[in-house]
Amino acid sequence: MNRFLLGLVALAVVAAPAFAQDKEQDRVQNAGKVAKEIMDIPDDIPQSVIDKADCVVVLPSVVKFAIGIGGSYGRGVMTCRGGKNFQGRWGAPTMMALEGGSFGLQLGGQATDFVLLLMSPRSAENILTSKVKIGGDASAAAGPVGRNASAETDVTLRAEILSYSRARGLFAGISLAGSTLRPDNDANKSLYGKEISAKAIVFDRAVPPPPSAQLLLSTLDKKSPVNKSKN
Repeated sequence: MNRFLLGLVALAVVAAPAFAQDKEQDRVQNAGKVAKEIMDIPDDIPQSVIDKADCVVVLPSVVKFAIGIGGSYGRGVMTCRGGKNFQGRWGAPTMMALEGGSFGLQLGGQATDFVLLLMSPRSAENILTSKVKIGGDASAAAGPVGRNASAETDVTLRAEILSYSRARGLFAGISLAGSTLRPDNDANKSLYGKEISAKAIVFDRAVPPPPSAQLLLSTLDKKSPVNKSKN
């Protein structure tokens, strides 16, 4: 009996890392699906806006866990253009967590997808190294929507983070002020199989993109291959 129990324990120890990695791979794949679906919407994120984004955060199926209080929680990924000046191709994703705040999520268990565009190197650098309060540590605004919308509006020019949501088929800009965004380094360890920081993944290109990130990166490379924020 003791040998049997020891065998089960040993099996659990071996299987746990693989299960955790599969779970994070699924999150990355889901982020890719959300990104593609949103980029395929005719009146989605304006081209002039995404062309000036340094990084993109995709958070699939964020849920409200305390209806009436406003607490919410979601996990997803962040990918940035390569290089210190964010001028290269979209790179390996780092896992992220969105916590707190009241986002006006749908009731009745309706999940909401979020896409955040990081519009300045400062916002990207801060988020990669610590927990950032959206609207506090980093200025934020609901992102403009529609082909004719421009990145040159006062709100868009001032904001370091532009946020969007999709629920029940409706896509719109939404304010995430009051929530926090942070690197999920435990999830990074599970995904990449070793201790690695979000900063090392993005700035140092310490790991190659996992196969699960193929759809996410190909979608962004097709939608916005060049950073035009410095143009």
